[in-house]
Amino acid sequence: MTHIYFKGGPGPGLNQLNQPYCVARDSNSKTLYISEGGTNNRIMVYEFNASSGTILVGGQGVGTNSTQLNTPMGLYFDSLSNSLIIANCYANNIVRSRLNTSNWELVVGNINGSYGYTSSELWYPQDVTLDPMGNIYVADTGNQRIQFFSVGQSNGITVAGITGTTGNTSTLLKSPYGVTLDNQLNLYVSDSANHRIQKFQRY
Repeated sequence: MTHIYFKGGPGPGLNQLNQPYCVARDSNSKTLYISEGGTNNRIMVYEFNASSGTILVGGQGVGTNSTQLNTPMGLYFDSLSNSLIIANCYANNIVRSRLNTSNWELVVGNINGSYGYTSSELWYPQDVTLDPMGNIYVADTGNQRIQFFSVGQSNGITVAGITGTTGNTSTLLKSPYGVTLDNQLNLYVSDSANHRIQKFQRY
C-alpha cells in the first residue's frame, strides 16, 4: 500500500517540501529526516505517520553560519550519537546536527563554505555514509573522488577516483553522486555521468 505523507508543497510550510533530495530513517522510531534544497535549505523531521513536520536545522536562508545550510543533499542517521550527518553540498562541507539542537557542527571541509582540492577540503559533496566504527565516506563530486575520513580526523584519504580527473576506466569516476556500504564494508558508488555503479573492495 502506498502512503503519501507530504502533499502540501512546494513551499516553506511545515506540511510542504521544496526540492527534497534525500531521506534518512530512524528504524527504531520510524522517524523520517528529509533534506531540502530549493528555497528552503533545511532538514525536516517527520514523526511516523505525521502530516506535518518540524525543522531540525536550516530554514534560515542560504548561508554558512551554524543555523544555515546551502543545498543540503545526502543524509546519514547516526544512531550512536543521535544525530544526522549532512552533505552540505554548496557549502562544501559535511556537518553534524544533533537531534536536540537547531544548529550544526563541522565534521570535514571548510567552515566558510569555500571549496578546495586538498585532503581536508571538499567540492560539492553530494552524499555521505558511515561505517560501524564511525569512519566517514564522502562522495566528493566536484573533485571526482570518494574521500575516507577516519573517526575524528579532518584529513581524508582518497579511496576511489583520482582528484580532479574524470574518466570511465575502473579506477576513475565522473560525477560520483551516491555512496553506500555493504555488511563487508565494500563500497558502492553511483558513478553518475558514467551511467554505472562501481564496487570497490573494503578499504
